[in-house]
Amino acid sequence: MATDYDAPRRDEVDLGEDSLEELKARRVDAQSSVVDVDEAEVAESFELPGADLADEELTVKVLPMQSDEFRCSRCFLVHHRSQLAIERNGELICRECA
Repeated sequence: MATDYDAPRRDEVDLGEDSLEELKARRVDAQSSVVDVDEAEVAESFELPGADLADEELTVKVLPMQSDEFRCSRCFLVHHRSQLAIERNGELICRECA
């Protein structure tokens, strides 16, 4: 249950004097403020900072495959020769795919 820390505090004597009807009324008031909100609709209104990358240009220097590297025939990623698990019929397969 949420606590309003800005609300004025009451003495212990005052807390004991609450009637059952007052407590029920507070409970009903607290529950009536709950609103059914569609989370997808709310999420669409948020814009993350830095999310618009339309004007950005990605510049990456691409190196050719080195002599100690191979391309896995299953995941098509380039790995170091130490990651070679199986070679079947000329197909090189990395440890992750094996």
